[in-house]
Amino acid sequence: MTPEDAIGELLAGNQRYVEGLVDAYNPPEARADHAMGQAPFAAILRCADSRVAPEIVFDQPLGNLFVCGVSGNIPTTEIIASLEFGVSVLGCLVIVVMGHTSCLTVTEAVQQQHSTNSSHGSLSVIIDQIALPNVDDIKQTESETLNNAIAFNALYGVERLMNESELIASVVNAGDLRLFGGVLDIGSGQFILLG
Repeated sequence: MTPEDAIGELLAGNQRYVEGLVDAYNPPEARADHAMGQAPFAAILRCADSRVAPEIVFDQPLGNLFVCGVSGNIPTTEIIASLEFGVSVLGCLVIVVMGHTSCLTVTEAVQQQHSTNSSHGSLSVIIDQIALPNVDDIKQTESETLNNAIAFNALYGVERLMNESELIASVVNAGDLRLFGGVLDIGSGQFILLG
């Protein structure tokens, strides 16, 4: 499988999910193989949101995806280290930074962008790492502003992975790994690949 094959399999699985034609299943007899090890073909950096489950959205059985989750799908130091493990040890061919519609973490960041109030407690550690586009000069509805921020944050996650991980950047530059950002439309189930 090549990185292009890997993203093709993710998109084909998402199409099955959207159409209600899912075929991934996890039979009890597969547990013995899972206990022996794993060989995921893709790594997914997802938001911690309870409505976002990559194995379901991409119609993949257990063992096919290496999933890391944190609110706002931001590549923290720990997430970057985990993704490096997925690439260097497990052989993942693709990393997808997966944003989603109606993301409350990005919503909070957008609201704080135009407010003097800040989040309380540890939440600010996450909110402060959300990347937002400069939209002050563009007339947008609240929904358009949020959707643009969600997409921007996902793409920024890809950029950050390339800039902050020499290992990931080197495997990408060798042609053995591809990075993509995208947004899951929770209402339709469609995953929109951004690049």
